[in-house]
Amino acid sequence: MGEDGTMICDVDLPAWAKKPEDFVRINRMALESEFVSCQLHQWIDLIFGYKQRGPEAVRALNIFHHLTYEGSVSLDSIADPLLREATEAQIQSFGQTPSQLLIEPHPPRSSAMHLSPLMFKDQMQQDVIMVLKFPSNSPVTHVAANTLPHLTIPAVVTVTCSRLFAVNRWHNTVGLRGAPGYSLEQAHHLPIEMDTLVANNTGSNKRQITDLVDQSIQITTHCFVVTADNRYILVCGFWDKSFRVYSSETGKLTQIIFGHWDVVTCLARSESYIGGDCYIVSGSRDATLLLWYWSGRHHIIGDNPNNGDYPAPRAVLTGHDQEVACVSVCAELGLVISGAKEGPCLVHTITGDLLRALEGPDNYQCPRLISVSSEGHCIICYERGRFCNFSINGKLLAQMEVNDTTRAILLSSDGHNLVTGGDNGVVEVWQACDFRQLYIYPGCDAGIRAMDLSHDQRTLITGMASGSIVAFNIDFNRWHYEHQNRY
Repeated sequence: MGEDGTMICDVDLPAWAKKPEDFVRINRMALESEFVSCQLHQWIDLIFGYKQRGPEAVRALNIFHHLTYEGSVSLDSIADPLLREATEAQIQSFGQTPSQLLIEPHPPRSSAMHLSPLMFKDQMQQDVIMVLKFPSNSPVTHVAANTLPHLTIPAVVTVTCSRLFAVNRWHNTVGLRGAPGYSLEQAHHLPIEMDTLVANNTGSNKRQITDLVDQSIQITTHCFVVTADNRYILVCGFWDKSFRVYSSETGKLTQIIFGHWDVVTCLARSESYIGGDCYIVSGSRDATLLLWYWSGRHHIIGDNPNNGDYPAPRAVLTGHDQEVACVSVCAELGLVISGAKEGPCLVHTITGDLLRALEGPDNYQCPRLISVSSEGHCIICYERGRFCNFSINGKLLAQMEVNDTTRAILLSSDGHNLVTGGDNGVVEVWQACDFRQLYIYPGCDAGIRAMDLSHDQRTLITGMASGSIVAFNIDFNRWHYEHQNRY
């Protein structure tokens, strides 16, 4: 103990104790990995299953002291107190084997490694699955891949700079490749089918959002949100300081939302609850953000269909002193992370409380893209290809600079991998925690404006400046260290 009351310790702590974030991340990555998933049934067989006792236990070298097995001894039947005490001490020293629940082998979990281990040895599929060229030639500035199989219309919804949208039906053929029952007939089907109204140019007026936007607004991916059921598109940037809801089926305007004192510059949607409810956040030139609730039941902002024209925001988020340029919202964490045009990024709760600012290095200014994982890590892309990874507590974990004007970023569902794309037309995959580069896809012939991942995390769809979308094969498992070392 020092004179000032502080603890003095000469022991040199191990590296993991000095950086607890890495210790937790690496252990979670191992325990939640595909490698563990595909071996889990064998552990169940040993502890709870048919290898717990008997000849199978002998063959598996899974034999323990006989007193530890359930039902092997009845303490009440031991009359000698010394023998009973010794038996109790023996049980307490060795512990007790759990009850045997299964007498047959436990089935393996459906795992990519289990189904097709060779896929991790070589890249069996080509990087690019398909290219789809829309007739409008307008840059595809927003992509939303809501491809859950239970949806009425699993689709890749695209929106162009000219606000022409398309609901392109999703045929999940990519996930079937190599699976039992996969046929050659299915191999000829491409995963994305172009919206027939757009392809035939017969319903362009039905697919065009013609309401006037403010002339000073730059149309980016932040101007749009697609609901989780693909049925509605939310659009901002209008001169009257509103954002609006349109039916993707009919193209008709269904709701106009007012609340800001200046033009709405960006929108974001949280993950959806059962039934399609979610949070919507709008950011504005008035330097505030408003948190709204989308009702999946009534298909409106707000939960009262009788008051659909005048919904009230759930919270007002203040703290910026310039227009809001980008925002991300995570319902699981209850947080909203937003960036001002030339200012810092702020972290709010969904009730409107300002928690902290995320301050990058001096030359990391002007945030443009934000992605937050449910694990509490926040990736921020600033101008000039500069990236920071913050913990949700505000600690700067990593930083990097790339030689590209990045237009789109996204995180894999587990938060371990970051995908980026920009004006160079190159998709790159990074390890999110430290920005170690994992893979570079072949360059495209146009810049990348938007990206999204299919629900099964097997297909990456990019919106291109040339008016195309490109579907890439992607498999985050193959970049995990256990696959590189084992397969």
